[in-house]
Amino acid sequence: MTRTLLLRSLTVAAAGLLALTATAAPARADDPGLVQTGAGLLRGTVTDESRTFKGIPYAAPPVDDLRWRAPEPAPAWDGVRDAIASGSPCAQPSGNPQAPVAGGEDCLFLDVHVPRDATGPLPVLVFLHGGGLDTGSGATYDPAPITARGDAVVVTPNYRLGALGWLAHPALDDPAAGNFGLADQQAALAWVREEIGAFGGDPGNVTLWGQSAGGRSTCAQLAAPGAAGLFDKAIVQSAPCGNALLTVDEAERRGAAHAETLGCNGSNVEACLRDADLADLVALGTGGPVTVARRAADLPWSPVAGTEAVPLQPLTAMRRGLAADVPLLMGGTSDEMRSMVYRAYDRFGTPVTAAAYPQIVADMFGARTAGAILAKYPAADHVSPSIALATLLTDYGGQLGTCSQLPALDAAARYSRVYAYEFAEPAPPVGGFPMGANHSADLGYFFATPWGAPPQGAQAELSAAMIDHWTAFAADGDPGWPRYRDHRGYELSVADPGMTDLAAGHHCGFWNRVA
Repeated sequence: MTRTLLLRSLTVAAAGLLALTATAAPARADDPGLVQTGAGLLRGTVTDESRTFKGIPYAAPPVDDLRWRAPEPAPAWDGVRDAIASGSPCAQPSGNPQAPVAGGEDCLFLDVHVPRDATGPLPVLVFLHGGGLDTGSGATYDPAPITARGDAVVVTPNYRLGALGWLAHPALDDPAAGNFGLADQQAALAWVREEIGAFGGDPGNVTLWGQSAGGRSTCAQLAAPGAAGLFDKAIVQSAPCGNALLTVDEAERRGAAHAETLGCNGSNVEACLRDADLADLVALGTGGPVTVARRAADLPWSPVAGTEAVPLQPLTAMRRGLAADVPLLMGGTSDEMRSMVYRAYDRFGTPVTAAAYPQIVADMFGARTAGAILAKYPAADHVSPSIALATLLTDYGGQLGTCSQLPALDAAARYSRVYAYEFAEPAPPVGGFPMGANHSADLGYFFATPWGAPPQGAQAELSAAMIDHWTAFAADGDPGWPRYRDHRGYELSVADPGMTDLAAGHHCGFWNRVA
């Protein structure tokens, strides 16, 4: 780490510590729906179980001259601002050719969810949503199942997506270029440090929690100097920190190609990108649904390492003891890649066939390595060739999965308290396809979401236990099972909860030899 970055990191950390003693005034006792923040007075919604404050601007709208710039402070307002509806999602593909953009650029909002009868400062969970870094919003994830238990405040921010969040180009001179989404997340964390005390949260006990793309972001934040001092614990859910981020050279190569697509070249690239049509920007990187990749960095968008914002790859920072020294909870689902394989093949009525399976593996890993992989994962040993492919990709973990988690867990455990887990409760089949404990199958155990019914029966009991583990970790850095050691993590399932050998269960010794 350079001296400049070190000083910057220490400055941010000092600012975060200062915020602990300078929180806003508490909610008015005569009206729990009113909260005074540094920018103005907010009116939220109060129910028997919660107090919610939605659509709170944590930064200035990143539009016009602030497009391709790190976030600026949000402007103050006069009077009382209604905080009863979530703000706009960040601009993203809508899937509708007639109106191709959903959301907008004025999108740097967050929602705060507080248990109704909270007494004293509560631990704070800041949840970074998934969606491939080009879709999603914080408001999609309603943490009512968490706040109903009364143990934590939950904050769900938006952050810039797609090109607007992750485009790198030599003509963009802001230090956050390629990582504007990370800069947004840091601004949200800084807001939490400064303001969450007014809502009943503890600004000195903040856990950064990301799932999928939000988990990739959390891995990056662990290695980001600008995030130093802004959170006290981290949860990485279904996003192995052992997987590399995009390198700056490759990110700028892609960025140059994107700029060329927009007709932005020559000496005025930055001005051209600033004036580019929003729909054209949102369309970048969306030429086809890339759902199965060998490496996470092969996906259209990624945080960028080798930059001022993220000087080192997260795994390198962890191994050198330069990552955030905070308690870490990391894990995923036992069948991460089943949903990805389903979306790429079976959903379209074109499942992987026994004849096509060897070529798919060879195309991804090379002919020489493919032979060993196919011998280890023969199609005949699985329900279908699609399941064989999903199983080997989950074990390998280059996009999502298990074995790429272990190097990061090993490295982090040298310096911090680390806990590993695996969610192994299967989801219902989809169209006859056995989804297993696929990617994102665990989200409904924490949140009310638009795409699934809440757990029932024994699964509702599992949901309650998982929320207890997560909020216990947020409280004091201990989820309630032994620390990570010798590749062991806690299995979360109805049938067989308890410690398990993650490496043995996913053939990680094999993958260490061949990949």
